[in-house]
Amino acid sequence: MADYKIRGYQDSEYDVVRELFSHGMSEYVPSVCIHVLKQPWVLFVLTCTFVCLLCSSKTFLLPVLAVTLLLALGRQVLGYCWSMYIDHCLKEDLQDIRKTYMESEGCHFWVADIEDSIVGTVAVKPSDESNKELILKRMSVRKDYRGLGIAKALSREVICFARREGYEAVVLNTLMVQREAQKMYESVGFKKYIEYVMPTIYGRLINFTITKYRYEILPAS
Repeated sequence: MADYKIRGYQDSEYDVVRELFSHGMSEYVPSVCIHVLKQPWVLFVLTCTFVCLLCSSKTFLLPVLAVTLLLALGRQVLGYCWSMYIDHCLKEDLQDIRKTYMESEGCHFWVADIEDSIVGTVAVKPSDESNKELILKRMSVRKDYRGLGIAKALSREVICFARREGYEAVVLNTLMVQREAQKMYESVGFKKYIEYVMPTIYGRLINFTITKYRYEILPAS
């Protein structure tokens, strides 16, 4: 495996970076479906549907088909909602990567490059909660290049940038299905400091949990 190098984003990589982000986020759809399926009210609805149809039809075929149809329908709805979230991100800060991350103070966008092929990305910008913090965003590594330490190297690049620029901390948000990412951030030194359910109807409905992490930048000795 060739060595990777981390460098600043170039405009010619616009489509590749957006596609890498889209594919990376799309991988979470099965995990989101399993998370929703584990919710008590979902299990209750499926169980009641099965029992009611079984009692009324006196056959296993109808309730099995009905539950299977509900599961398939739910999978399509969740996939559609997730794709809408991805599209929102693409139309937000990833719509104009250079303007958002390469032309403003406290912002930057990096790529991990292996033989002129982009295999990872990460970005940083000032946090909305404090002008002394940076927020890490758009971390993504191609599936076939994971386990090589690329995500950790990208995280450390962000930390070094924050230290050079005089910020006191780097923060980030993770979703309940990003368990591997959470373990990676913790191994780098990020500490979990708050966890909450997204304060929307659908957030509470499916227990859509967001975990926030923070890395304290220690002053130079």
